[in-house]
Amino acid sequence: MAEQRRSSAHESENPTRRRFLGYLIAAPTLAVGVTWLGGDGAEAAVPSLPQPEQLFDLGDLQNLAALPTSGLVSVQVNEDGTASFALHRCEVGQGITTAVAMMIAEELDLPVDRVHVTLADARPELLMNQLTGGSNSVRSIYTPVRTASAIARERLVNTAAAHWGVPASEVTTKNGVLSHKNGKRATYGSLTKAAAVNRTTQVTTALKSSADFKVLGTPHNRIDALDIVTGRKQFAMDMHVPNAKPCMVRRPPTINGTVRTVRNMAAVKAMPGITDVAVVTYGVAVRGDTFGQCVDALRALDVDWNPGPVAAESDATVLSKLKKAQLPMVVPPLGALSVDAEFTFAFASNSPLEPDNAIADVRSDRAEIWSTLKVPIVAQEDIARQLGLPQNKVVVHVVPGGGSFGRHLFHDVAAEAAEISQKMGKPVKLSWSRTDDFRQGRVHPMCTSRVRATYLLGNVLTFEQRHTSSETSFSHGLGQMITATAARLPIAGNLTFAESIFLLSQSVPYNFGVVTQLLNEIPEKFNTGSMRNIYSPNVVTALELVVDKLAQKMGKDPVAFRREFLKDERLRAVLDKAVQVGQWGRAMPKGMAQGIAVHAEYRAACAVLVEIDCRPETVNRPIRDGVTGPRVTKATVVVDAGLPLNPRGIDAQMIGGLNDGIAMALTSSLHIKDGIPLEGSWDNYFYTRQWNTPPDVRVVVMPATTGTPSGMGELGVAPSFAAVACAYARATGTMPTRFPINHGTLSFEPYPLEPSTPQSPTDGLDSAF
Repeated sequence: MAEQRRSSAHESENPTRRRFLGYLIAAPTLAVGVTWLGGDGAEAAVPSLPQPEQLFDLGDLQNLAALPTSGLVSVQVNEDGTASFALHRCEVGQGITTAVAMMIAEELDLPVDRVHVTLADARPELLMNQLTGGSNSVRSIYTPVRTASAIARERLVNTAAAHWGVPASEVTTKNGVLSHKNGKRATYGSLTKAAAVNRTTQVTTALKSSADFKVLGTPHNRIDALDIVTGRKQFAMDMHVPNAKPCMVRRPPTINGTVRTVRNMAAVKAMPGITDVAVVTYGVAVRGDTFGQCVDALRALDVDWNPGPVAAESDATVLSKLKKAQLPMVVPPLGALSVDAEFTFAFASNSPLEPDNAIADVRSDRAEIWSTLKVPIVAQEDIARQLGLPQNKVVVHVVPGGGSFGRHLFHDVAAEAAEISQKMGKPVKLSWSRTDDFRQGRVHPMCTSRVRATYLLGNVLTFEQRHTSSETSFSHGLGQMITATAARLPIAGNLTFAESIFLLSQSVPYNFGVVTQLLNEIPEKFNTGSMRNIYSPNVVTALELVVDKLAQKMGKDPVAFRREFLKDERLRAVLDKAVQVGQWGRAMPKGMAQGIAVHAEYRAACAVLVEIDCRPETVNRPIRDGVTGPRVTKATVVVDAGLPLNPRGIDAQMIGGLNDGIAMALTSSLHIKDGIPLEGSWDNYFYTRQWNTPPDVRVVVMPATTGTPSGMGELGVAPSFAAVACAYARATGTMPTRFPINHGTLSFEPYPLEPSTPQSPTDGLDSAF
């Protein structure tokens, strides 16, 4: 496998061996499209029996599904010498607009600040090529975007050569200027009209070798960093559309409950500033002049509710059903020669920092939507069907969002805004409250993971993992991708969308003999979604805890054990680097310990080494209105990104993933009671806070190991979660089996279920730290 990977990398690092196909598009100025022929395909199999993910992963599926329409994206060179690109992905803080700007700048020989990247509206002709998820965006558009940019540069060179009567090979480009040794010079902008074509023409081009990169591979600040820190950046909630007034919804006391009766609708409509009140699918909407007036109005509503579909459910009832649905193991336990473990993972929220919001302007014959949407084509299709309009009469604008964590794969808020606008006959600016987000929004399902491993004479003979989860919704576009590419997937049988995604994203990176990992789901109708890294955080944490247990039983150091059994040289390399940089094995006080974990996904490799403090004086330190418990004091994250395009962006992604992992391991979860989460705000939901964030964090981005970039957006979450869990086990002498570790402690007073939105606070200064 290592030799095969090196060969593939060598070929892709020398793209001049191949020509890439694209088009000069008929336009007033130079415009270039591209046809992507798919690159080198999926990785080859490992020498031992491979799992599906190691042959063909979820990202390969997304690339394959996007391939037929990859030629429908284009780079435009403008008369002012800038380049423009309408990105068919959604920017939610992960930095893909910066990475794309760097790709274009590299191939065009243009400064990055002369490249303008915007977000494309929903484009139905792209079919399955407009989905942001699975850490796939950079992987899938890397070659098409570079090809379009290279063709643009080549066309400008040929145009200049023709004007000057010199060979094209003698024309050079730098910083948006074309030059010849005879002193001739021209800016890109001065030639873009001359370089344009009036008939779409097929052309080919060669791409730069990675050895010649001047932009890609160099740390670069986000192109929107200054706007973010100065408040100029426009997120979805900053959008203003004429006559789109604030709107909020009074929601039921159980998930997806419905309205039976509203007793005082006329009185509420008469309240100051309120223009409209309407019953909608899951509540009562109010529209007013200000959001404050909307809060007052929705709190004043007197509503009788029908219970939702999970009204009788709680943590205990769901866990009981999960345990009954667990698939059996095949290999019988071998007593002292086996390790058996079972882990429980609580429901978790994937609420982004920015509350869900959307603007909708629905007329009798058309509609226009503005929202942060990672699958805008599906949103457009569904909203058109909901409104009874042709799809081409619904315009969907994709707006940058303040985070996602998988939430914006779903268009719930946009569809609700459209419903409200249609019923009221007016444009609305809908915002969910924080409480709406946590109690009625999307959640990561509760799940269990059972593991049985057997060993003998220094070898692991079998490794079985049975992952059981409440149902995960994949109604956002990944399901369609799987259906469209099913005949080419390395998995057989009549599998559900969830089972297919599980097999295409999960694998065991160790030589553990006969390995099986299976998913089973129970049909609980919670609002679920594919939260950041989908199954991996839970699956990998269970796996790595058992790896530590196997090492202990076989009398080996956890690192030495991993090195011995790892299949992949890239994983072994990041492990070794983490051990070196993080100083594995250094002496620590009683109650403190190190933990380490590795993970391979998205054609990338990652190792995380953390140090945790579980001493009583740390666990019991007083924090006002907060969960304290253990603290991760130091973390080392080492990542092999294949071909790292922007090391600074990768660094940020890994730090984000690290804090996600710490939160999942120690503090953040939802407590379900009587069909609804008790958590109603970020104050209740203890994501990694300042007092639990490690003061010492080091991210190491390894040198390039392949010729193409790997997925980075979600990679750091699973090994971070697992490393913290392993460190906790070593510090306390007890392997944790329920996550987060503090889930049994309800350390806040829940907000009332009715009214669904709490009163707006007026004591901000008094409550500030």
